[in-house]
Amino acid sequence: MNLQRLQIISVLVAAVTCSVPAASGRDMDLREARILIPEPASRVQTAAARLLQEEVQRRTGLSWAISSEHDSRRPGIALATAGTDEIAGRKVPLLSEPKPEGYRICVEPGAEPVVWIVGADARGVLFGAGRLLRLLDWGPGRAHLEEATDITTAPAYPIRGHQLGYRARANSYDAWTAATYEQYIRDLILFGTNCIENIPFEDDQPSPHMPIPRDRMNVLLSQICARYDLDYWVWTPVTFDLRDPARRTAELEQHTSLYQACPRLNAVFVPGGDPGANPPEVLLPFLKAIATRLRARHPAARVWLSLQWFSPVQIDEVYAYLAENQPDWLGGLVAGPSSPPIPETRKRLSARYRLRHYPDITHTVRCQYPVPWWDPAFSLTLGRECPNPRPVGQAQLHNSLAGYTDGFLTYSDGIHDDVNKIIWSARGWQPDLDPIRILRDYARVFFQPDVAESVVDGILSLEENWEGPLSRNGGVEETLLRWQRLEARAPRLHDNWRAQLCLLRAHYDAYVRRRLQYETQFEDQANAALAHARESGADQAMYEAQEVLRRATTHPTAPELRERIVALCEDLFRSIGLQTSVKTYQASGAERGAVLDYVDYPLNNRWWLEDEFEKVRALPAEEAKLKRLEEIRTWENPGSGSCYDNVGNVAKSPHVVGRGSSASPEPTHWWWDEGFSRKRLSWQVSMDWPVVLYRDLDPQAEYVIRITGYGEALTRVNGNRVTPTLYGKGIGEIKEFPVPREAVQTGELTVTWDLPQEAHLNWRQQSRISEIWLLKK
Repeated sequence: MNLQRLQIISVLVAAVTCSVPAASGRDMDLREARILIPEPASRVQTAAARLLQEEVQRRTGLSWAISSEHDSRRPGIALATAGTDEIAGRKVPLLSEPKPEGYRICVEPGAEPVVWIVGADARGVLFGAGRLLRLLDWGPGRAHLEEATDITTAPAYPIRGHQLGYRARANSYDAWTAATYEQYIRDLILFGTNCIENIPFEDDQPSPHMPIPRDRMNVLLSQICARYDLDYWVWTPVTFDLRDPARRTAELEQHTSLYQACPRLNAVFVPGGDPGANPPEVLLPFLKAIATRLRARHPAARVWLSLQWFSPVQIDEVYAYLAENQPDWLGGLVAGPSSPPIPETRKRLSARYRLRHYPDITHTVRCQYPVPWWDPAFSLTLGRECPNPRPVGQAQLHNSLAGYTDGFLTYSDGIHDDVNKIIWSARGWQPDLDPIRILRDYARVFFQPDVAESVVDGILSLEENWEGPLSRNGGVEETLLRWQRLEARAPRLHDNWRAQLCLLRAHYDAYVRRRLQYETQFEDQANAALAHARESGADQAMYEAQEVLRRATTHPTAPELRERIVALCEDLFRSIGLQTSVKTYQASGAERGAVLDYVDYPLNNRWWLEDEFEKVRALPAEEAKLKRLEEIRTWENPGSGSCYDNVGNVAKSPHVVGRGSSASPEPTHWWWDEGFSRKRLSWQVSMDWPVVLYRDLDPQAEYVIRITGYGEALTRVNGNRVTPTLYGKGIGEIKEFPVPREAVQTGELTVTWDLPQEAHLNWRQQSRISEIWLLKK
């Protein structure tokens, strides 16, 4: 592996003709097909045959027998390994240039037709069987394949996997039986997944959903991977101080017990951090110790390490250790969230070691790859682990760094990212595969071919729902209609958990949009009531404003959408174990997919206004009350000639340069008070540090820059530092900077910030900007 892969990634797809010419434009009827395997068949060939047989029967009701003898009255589906001369008396077609895990699918037509699946190795047979399922045109009682089919392919990357950790923190995996796991692993195999990562003993949080103990499931997952010849990985962070000898010994014993119990174990991944905080001088000897125990039971297995949370000095220490010792027990490095950049890692890492990407495909905010410029209405309601199909975005993410790596094992904490897993698996096999093509296969195999195009359009629309300002995105309503029409057309999808996930998102997005528009009107009306405070009196104005704001709960909008959301959450809990509520479904935490708990979170400043009104009522003088109410009323509408930006809000940041593009930093969506913060909504999103540009200013006017955020704001105007006259550092506190008269003579003003020296602080304590005003005096 080297950097040349960036330039020379090959698609590895080439058509090779069968020994008998295939007829073009005709379908082969496979209703009465027989699956042919050699005698004796390998364990994986048997597993591939069983996968084909059971998956076809589950979808179509057809019963394909498995046999080592060809029945001339029935079409055959032959599973062969390259180098085999014949199966059931039929000569096996050639597989040109066999590459690991590759396969050929071709049709030998005629009076005794055979569909050949010729694998370069055992896994190639398995992946070829999965590809055949993707190619079939099927429905109840039928299965057809184009006679012209002739595909030869092999994967571009050797590591293509997903973390499916059986632990309480996951939003669905903890509710799964071994049968559910096996079925889902099969689903991933169809798209080329070749490794699964479990979390065997991290976190002691109990789960009320687990059907069997974790130690038992750890072994069952190993057995499933062995059955299908998949690599079995485990993620085992060290969350205590390794300088404690008693705990170190206990941890080694726990590892040894796991290794002894698992029939298959290919890799043990220990993150340097996230979680964990042991320095290299104690962590590396520990890795060597577990490697000794691991290889005593699994000689080919290796230990892997990530550099997450390591300081530059500690990173240098790791590379120095590798250069000096060249440990053969190390498989390679893993690049996860907060790791050093992947290109840098590949450059420094010896070619003898592999590099694995550990991408977070499961989260939407406060994560490695957040949704770009997500509307805050979504971050406040859907939160961090919602159904999040992002086919186009995830395809781009895969290809952006894949060329530096040997592949990936994604970070996933639940079933909500199912589409993303499939995108990564398919692109790990063929990097230039169009995400629409991947979605089409996804829809054909998991929904049904006759609705595939509608499903593709629906999933792409869900991704587009999250683009731009929600209030102005009329496509959200069209997305809902797409899924409602599909549900009416194909009621059989009602019990399909993948359809349920998409329906939940479509209804949820539309409900949030309608609430956002509805509740925004109430805040506008409340501000209009405050505008008459001098005539009506401060207390009366606040009373009228609160009565308007209460209508969001006394007269809610779109109750039918909310009822459907509740019903779909129940369906998903029953069908796939998705826990969308802490109270109702015992989700492990509020950020762990509990979308139902936040479905009614206020999308205007009702809670903040209620609290502010209490403070205003306590003021001793009417004039002080009126002054504060005027500040509240004009908060986002400072008057003619002045400007306001909530800098991280895609709907309210017109002066932020490069908004929504790589030219601007990503907003941060904050999570306070378990997601039920009563702070002003504009303070719950921030940036560090945008470029803000104003045009068409009055050269004769005086201006003041006002800012809210947190911490420092080292402000520059047209490149020159300006001095504050007010400098509050707390959340929501005001900073003010008079603008020098000469700075506006051209009619343009650019505001930037120097970066505070805060590397020693946790990112949550670092400075940022939430709002900026340019106030014309």
